[in-house]
Amino acid sequence: MGVTKAEAVAGDGDGGKVVDDIEALADLRKEPAWKRFLSHIGPGFMVCLAYLDPGNMETDLQAGANHKYELLWVILIGLIFALIIQSLSANLGVVTGRHLAELCKTEYPVWVKTCLWLLAELAVIASDIPEVIGTGFAFNLLFHIPVWTGVLIAGSSTLLLLGLQRYGVRKLEVMVALLVFVMAGCFFVEMSIVKPPVNEVLQGLFIPRLSGPGATGDSIALLGALVMPHNLFLHSALVLSRNTPASAKGMKDACRFFLFESGIALFVALLVNIAIISVSGTVCNATNLSPEDAVKCSDLTLDSSSFLLRNVLGKSSATVYGVALLASGQSSTITGTYAGQYVMQGFLDIKMKQWLRNLMTRSIAIVPSLIVSIIGGSSGAGRLIVIASMILSFELPFALIPLLKFSSSSNKMGENKNSIYIVGFSWVLGFIIIGINVYFLSTKLVGWILHNALPTFANVLIGIVLFPLMLLYVAAVIYLTFRKDTVKFVSRRELQAGDDTEKAQVATGVADEDSKEPPV
Repeated sequence: MGVTKAEAVAGDGDGGKVVDDIEALADLRKEPAWKRFLSHIGPGFMVCLAYLDPGNMETDLQAGANHKYELLWVILIGLIFALIIQSLSANLGVVTGRHLAELCKTEYPVWVKTCLWLLAELAVIASDIPEVIGTGFAFNLLFHIPVWTGVLIAGSSTLLLLGLQRYGVRKLEVMVALLVFVMAGCFFVEMSIVKPPVNEVLQGLFIPRLSGPGATGDSIALLGALVMPHNLFLHSALVLSRNTPASAKGMKDACRFFLFESGIALFVALLVNIAIISVSGTVCNATNLSPEDAVKCSDLTLDSSSFLLRNVLGKSSATVYGVALLASGQSSTITGTYAGQYVMQGFLDIKMKQWLRNLMTRSIAIVPSLIVSIIGGSSGAGRLIVIASMILSFELPFALIPLLKFSSSSNKMGENKNSIYIVGFSWVLGFIIIGINVYFLSTKLVGWILHNALPTFANVLIGIVLFPLMLLYVAAVIYLTFRKDTVKFVSRRELQAGDDTEKAQVATGVADEDSKEPPV
């Protein structure tokens, strides 16, 4: 007589879990490692687009024009740190089966998670400002319309791209990424033509310096443009789209594959950022620079920097650069839209359609962009991009600290929590960045209050309002850092084991009922 499924499951107690683990391990052993790696490609490169957005381009161009190769080390350290925290974010999603916003909602009291949600939404909006302005600059270059008109058009342009997802989101991502890398290729070719001194570039990469005027502010803007808070929410959510086995080997392999993928994507981003800074630094600091180009280099913005590619593209440099800038802005906006969706869904349990989410975020981001582009023109819009990057750097602790706490917690990650070396390095580097932010904002605030043209009474009022806010900022960072982890989260593996045990118990009950003889 054959054995029923209920009897098989009931007979081995935890057999459901064992069978699932054996099947998962068998599947993993059958499929080649390179095929499994290819199946995990996507989230890292999607997140990588944020490291090639208009905000990055703007800060890179200005850093090169103002400081030559001096700030290349900031790019190197920033992307190494980005690789670590992006891999932690991916691991968090793989092991727990939840993304960062959902874990924040579960862990923190109502008032804390409300503040974290508002700050996360502000980070998404701040990251969208460079995309809006970059798209406005692109329309200005392509169609010779005012920047503020391009900013208005940017409000609806991304909706068209989001609509194209019905034909396949992967095709859309590949198309946009190819356009972005066209721009990167132009800078690589230009770098080979202008030939920046290799020894100076290497010194800029490996010898930290902040000697030039405004170097501290530009370095913070570079970090803010590189390490974005909303990317931490995004990466932990994107990895959930992959069908990762809940077995120990399945999760370990997935974490390793996502680390390799992020490493490749961020290495490409590092090369592109180095190329942009090197080209800007070489061209704008050349001895034979024309007076017209010298004026552009003194206040370099996204719409005035197409002349940097003149050696490669000639008269068509503005058109090709405009197309690449448009692609950069649109692709980065799509990632921002996804991040905003996950933030709202995780903190508030509200699922919003992509076009509506994009419309809401962009409507808020357009207001300051439109005002500044009308009043300050291209240079004012360029400065707003730098300010937005500084805001992102300021907000980083409120996404970074929960990520470090959760990924180092045995309550959340179990045996998959971070090693002591990763924990120590991440916390040290994170607090260095936080300390630089606090120092810079404090000195800038004090300097502005002491030297502005406002009446003394107005400066006193500003100080009364702003200094308590700075103390509140420091207190919030301390609270998040030292607050004890209270909520134990059941991992995917434990959850599956519990489900299998429950199934086994149900099956046992069914088998017992079937074995009973009917009454005579």
